Amino acid sequence: MSDLSIIIVSWNTELLLAGCLASVASNVSQLAAYKVEVVVVDNASTDSTLSMLRQQYSWVRVIASEQNLGFAGANNRGIEQSSGNYIMLLNPDTILLDGALAALLEFMSEHLEVGAVGSRLLNPDHTLQMSCYPFPTLFREFWRLLHLDILYPLALYPVAKWAIDLPREVDVLQGAALIVRRDIVEAIGLLDEDYFMYTEEVDWCRRIKGAGWRNYWLPASQVIHFGGQSTKQVAGSMFLQLYQSKLRYFRKHSGALAGFTYKLILLVGALLRLISTPLIRILPPEARAENYALARRYAALIRQLPSM
Repeated sequence: MSDLSIIIVSWNTELLLAGCLASVASNVSQLAAYKVEVVVVDNASTDSTLSMLRQQYSWVRVIASEQNLGFAGANNRGIEQSSGNYIMLLNPDTILLDGALAALLEFMSEHLEVGAVGSRLLNPDHTLQMSCYPFPTLFREFWRLLHLDILYPLALYPVAKWAIDLPREVDVLQGAALIVRRDIVEAIGLLDEDYFMYTEEVDWCRRIKGAGWRNYWLPASQVIHFGGQSTKQVAGSMFLQLYQSKLRYFRKHSGALAGFTYKLILLVGALLRLISTPLIRILPPEARAENYALARRYAALIRQLPSM
């Protein structure tokens, strides 16, 4: 029986995973009072992840899946085969800074009303990365698609203005570095595997709060997150998967009419992005290719919408 189970799902992220595990080992060495187990679920990687783990990380429990189970499915396999009273979801493209684990565990032990806690995520240059959000609504999604948070933060929290020494109660915590209590998971259920990728932690956080627990963003726990290192390998299909998952979320929690309305919002947002495509020409050369690629993805989204 462990106090903390760290679940890491990896798909072709061998080098990043090695850095993540080194930071985990450093943090665990500071936790004399806790028994920690680390479980890596490999999602049918085609690189040398499995051989690296078996040769260099004997202290890591490895679960090798023969197929890509997605984020939710693979994390669930890890959770089911772990024993910790606390469960931490950790992305392989992260680096835990000094004291990150200790801060999370201390906060959880001192605040029994809290069901989930997420770290303050940082970009590789240590600038702030968004890691907590309000629950999505149809209006917030419309606001976000039109990039109106530049005018007023409605779909996002104004995290850049928050004090970095004060925890904040929030709705959604990003699954890149998230800790929950096992008894809560046993009460509300595992991650919903109908979300292959994206939005599964939104759904989970909603169920946690719906069961009467509180979710907190903890800036004392700092984690570097490189971001999208697995999904960028299949960026086009993952773009469509993102909106398929959001559509499922609205249908699940708000009904068929909300799902239909969200599809209309996506259509309007995608059309507006395509209408503005000629403006890409005035961008700096280094930004043009990225924006043209994004325009192609929005065009693909419009084609896919009727069958979603």
